[in-house]
Amino acid sequence: MATPTLRQRRRAAATQEILDAAERHITEHGPAALSLRAVARDLGMTVQALYHYFPSRDALVTALVTKAYDDQAAAVQAAVDTAADDPDLPGLVVAAEGYRRWAIAHPEHFQLLYGTPLRDYSAPVDGPTTQASRRMSAIFERELFDGFTEAQLAAADAPVLSPSLRAYLEQLPHYGLGHLPPPATALLMSGWGHLHGLVVLEVFGHTSFLGDHQAEIFRMAMRNLLEDVHRRIPPVVESPREVPTPGA
Repeated sequence: MATPTLRQRRRAAATQEILDAAERHITEHGPAALSLRAVARDLGMTVQALYHYFPSRDALVTALVTKAYDDQAAAVQAAVDTAADDPDLPGLVVAAEGYRRWAIAHPEHFQLLYGTPLRDYSAPVDGPTTQASRRMSAIFERELFDGFTEAQLAAADAPVLSPSLRAYLEQLPHYGLGHLPPPATALLMSGWGHLHGLVVLEVFGHTSFLGDHQAEIFRMAMRNLLEDVHRRIPPVVESPREVPTPGA
C-alpha cells in the first residue's frame, strides 16, 4: 500500500478535526442543531473552506451517521469478544448489553441514528450508512442463531406468515450467517424490536422509575427473549437409519 502524501495526510487530519467538532456540537446541542455554519464557526473557519471537505450538510451527516454506527458496532463486538470465555452469559445477552451501554453513554449519537429524522436529510441508497448498519445486524444475527442449521431455522415456530411477507423476507440480504429462512428472519426482527425498544425507553428516560435496577431488568428481558426464540427452534432431527431388507 502506497504511503499517503503530505497533502493527503493533511486533508485526512482536517477531515477528522471537522468530524470531531461536529460530534461535539451534536453532544452539546443535539442532532437537530447541526449545520455547516455552526461547525465552521466552532473551528474558526469559513463555510466556504468547509465545503472543500464536505460539499453539503448531507455529506457531513452521512459521515457522522456512518461513524456512529461503526462506533456502536465496535462497542458491541468488543463486549462479545471480552465475554467470550464466560459460559454463564449467552453471547446475545452480552451483545445486547454492549448495545445498551453504548446508547446510554452516547445518547445524542444514539438519537442521531434512531431518533427523529433530521429535516431534509436522506441517507444515500445502499451507501456507507447502510453498510455500517449491516455490521451491527451481522453481530446480532450470529449471536442469536449461531449453532443452528438452516433446516432448523426453516422449521422455527414463528407466527404464520402471509405469502407476500414470506416472499419479501426470502429475498432480504443477510450479513451474519448467510441465508436465513423467512421464519428465522421474522424472529430476528421481532427480537430486535424488543431489544431496541427497551433501550430507546431507557435512553429517553421512560424507565427512570426503575432507578439502579434498569440493567438487571434489561438482562432478564434479554435472557427471556433468547430463551423464547431458541424454544421455537426444533432440535436436530436425525435421519432414521435404513433397516436392512431380509435376504438382501
